[in-house]
Amino acid sequence: MQSYLWTIVFALAAAAIALIVVEVVHRVVKSFGRRSLLLAELSDHSYRPFQVAATVVAVHFAVRFSTNYAVGTSWRRALLHVLLLAVIATTARFAASLLLVTEDTALARFRTDVPDNRQARRIKTQIGILRRLTIAATAILAVGVMLMTFPEVRGIGASVLASAGVIGAVAALAAQSVLGNVFAGMQLAFSDAVRLDDVVVVEGEWGRIEELTLSYVVVQIWDDRRLVLPTSYFTTKPFQNWTRTQSAVLGTAEFDVDWSVPVQAMREELRRAVEGSDLWDGRVCVLQVTDAVGGLVRVRALVSAPDAPSLWDLRCLIREHLVGWIRDQRPTALPRMRAEVGDASSHLAWQWVQPRRPARRPTEHEVPDDARVFGGGDDGEARGTAFVGPDEPVDAPR
Repeated sequence: MQSYLWTIVFALAAAAIALIVVEVVHRVVKSFGRRSLLLAELSDHSYRPFQVAATVVAVHFAVRFSTNYAVGTSWRRALLHVLLLAVIATTARFAASLLLVTEDTALARFRTDVPDNRQARRIKTQIGILRRLTIAATAILAVGVMLMTFPEVRGIGASVLASAGVIGAVAALAAQSVLGNVFAGMQLAFSDAVRLDDVVVVEGEWGRIEELTLSYVVVQIWDDRRLVLPTSYFTTKPFQNWTRTQSAVLGTAEFDVDWSVPVQAMREELRRAVEGSDLWDGRVCVLQVTDAVGGLVRVRALVSAPDAPSLWDLRCLIREHLVGWIRDQRPTALPRMRAEVGDASSHLAWQWVQPRRPARRPTEHEVPDDARVFGGGDDGEARGTAFVGPDEPVDAPR
């Protein structure tokens, strides 16, 4: 009974001392945390794990060195083993909290609510993968160390290691797809092929990378559906990444109109439309005739926007505006099919075409005619340098 009492007394005393020391350290770190983000995060998120771990360690040492009255008793050995397991578990939890606080502090330095956030999204993706790896590795190591405290487990360790080659081969074959997805997730995170909040087109669906894990990727589609794909999909199949280098993108709106359409007037109307909208980023505004065969002329308006959602709304706005402009201001340019019923010698009045005045060329102080995609400005010149090739691009953007 005396050994029990001494053990309890020393354990309570050690626990009280540990709590006092932890509280003092916590207040000191919190006072310095006013000038350091890392120390502030440590005082907020690692305080409880540190408190529990320090208390368990103190009780363990108090029980081990408190008295020699019952060195060989079974209850003391069992208590010390339980305390050792608790020390391993609480220490692992405290170490994991330190790693997570470090990752959160590094992530706080990068903002994703700014226009040019490509670097921040890349760091956020990589830290998210590292967070999952940290938790998994810490848990596996803690469980492994706890199991090795049992003599029975250490006894069978030699036989397990002897057959590790066979077991490893069988496990690799059985979990081939799982391991493939895990390595694919790490590859995606550190190869910068895809990041969180990237706008992608996969399986014919347009959406945003909402979640990226070691085994699967969640794509939030524009209509709020979720497309869940294995990470190996993005390493084995092609997909479109609209924000790979920047969030600004180009988009088109195409019109099939009559041959009598005044292209220059339509070009100027496009310029007025985009300049009156806050969806346009001011980079690209081009209107070109991309096809002129059969009975119709295809006119394509190419515009730019700061991000993919703005581009979608801008394209719809351009279509609505130019459709209304053609209908109200240039009704003769509406699509129509012609059939000639008359004199082959062109003596009928309607067959005479009245000559038109030549189009006025803008002066050097006026707005450019916006007739070139690969020229006519700094952005167009840069695009033309990047896409060196034939006179007419083979796969022009649509």
